[in-house]
Amino acid sequence: MQTNNSYDMYIPTHVLFGAGMLNQLSEQPMPGKKALIVISNGKSTRANGYLSRTEEQLQKAGIETVVFDGVSPNPTVGNVDAGAEAARKADCDFLVALGGGSVMDCAKAIAVMATNEGELWDYVTVGSGKGHPIAVKPLPIVAITTTAGTGSETDNSGVITKEDTFEKAFVGDASLFPVLSVVDPELMASVPPAFTAYQGFDALFHSTEGYIAKGANLMSDMYALEAIRNIAEYLPRAVKNGNDMEARTRVAFGNTLSGGVMCLTLITSEHALEHALSAYHPNLPHGAGLIMVSRAYYEFFIKNHACDDRFVRMAQAMGMADATKPEDFLTALTRLQEACGVADLKMSDYGIAPDEFEKLMRNSREVMGVMFTSDRVQMSDEDIVEVYRKSYK
Repeated sequence: MQTNNSYDMYIPTHVLFGAGMLNQLSEQPMPGKKALIVISNGKSTRANGYLSRTEEQLQKAGIETVVFDGVSPNPTVGNVDAGAEAARKADCDFLVALGGGSVMDCAKAIAVMATNEGELWDYVTVGSGKGHPIAVKPLPIVAITTTAGTGSETDNSGVITKEDTFEKAFVGDASLFPVLSVVDPELMASVPPAFTAYQGFDALFHSTEGYIAKGANLMSDMYALEAIRNIAEYLPRAVKNGNDMEARTRVAFGNTLSGGVMCLTLITSEHALEHALSAYHPNLPHGAGLIMVSRAYYEFFIKNHACDDRFVRMAQAMGMADATKPEDFLTALTRLQEACGVADLKMSDYGIAPDEFEKLMRNSREVMGVMFTSDRVQMSDEDIVEVYRKSYK
């Protein structure tokens, strides 16, 4: 199946990539004089010394800092409002997002609300969002990622949960690309094995979805296949030994490429199905939810011959050099999940029940329905419910 020979590429982020790159932060031009450092509400950023190292680098650059540590694993509107208030109160003129995808996503929304009036959902274009244009330029963002999963360090949107309506939706704008991103695999060595796997599969699926998407193009194909190859080869090693810096670096590289894929084409509906799961069950890690639905999800498109040749090429990129049929992709995917110890994740362990599937289907349609427009074969409501049903354990 042919790819699109034209594409629209705009990824203006300056990326410092490689082990030890955090040590070069102080040498970079900064977008302001006083930074709000945004971190999670957990302990790891402080305990592992990443916060103190970042503060030291910013101090060397002559930057004043204030810390906001109120970001939850699935960031909420409440987190965003508190962060925006902290930025305004301290008169910060830029943000430093230090953490994983949740922190970077939340920082993007904080950047909007620190300079604009109203509520965050005024600027959300999906679900019940009002879709208003962002009137005042958001605060600039420096992203320092401590995980390899979301690609948020190189894209222009962030996913936030509106708890009262169970909407997990995104706010996005060209002004939300980080001006500078530090991708230092040394900061990822402390991620536990299970979360290394969850995050790695999130990155993988950004590229597998982008590769089978309607809008796949010459540039997104190149990014996606290289991301798939790197993640499939090196993620099991990173899961087995978090201090394997070659593996950490290659998975981080795949993740950064996957962030580019999302800037080049709209990913498909797998993410819509998962966002519904974690909107209702915020204790479910996003990557774990994606893993749970992945095999039944891709099986649907393979059975419907959405793009047979693309599934074959992805299987080959995942190490099956002799792959000749689209079903080989499912074999390669299962093998990778087994190698990473995540092939048997159970929805039931997170409180998800089969009687929710209709509700989850409606949520995926109503909140993230735009993602279904990227599918080469359209899923019926029954098809979506069937994916959840087949995925249930």
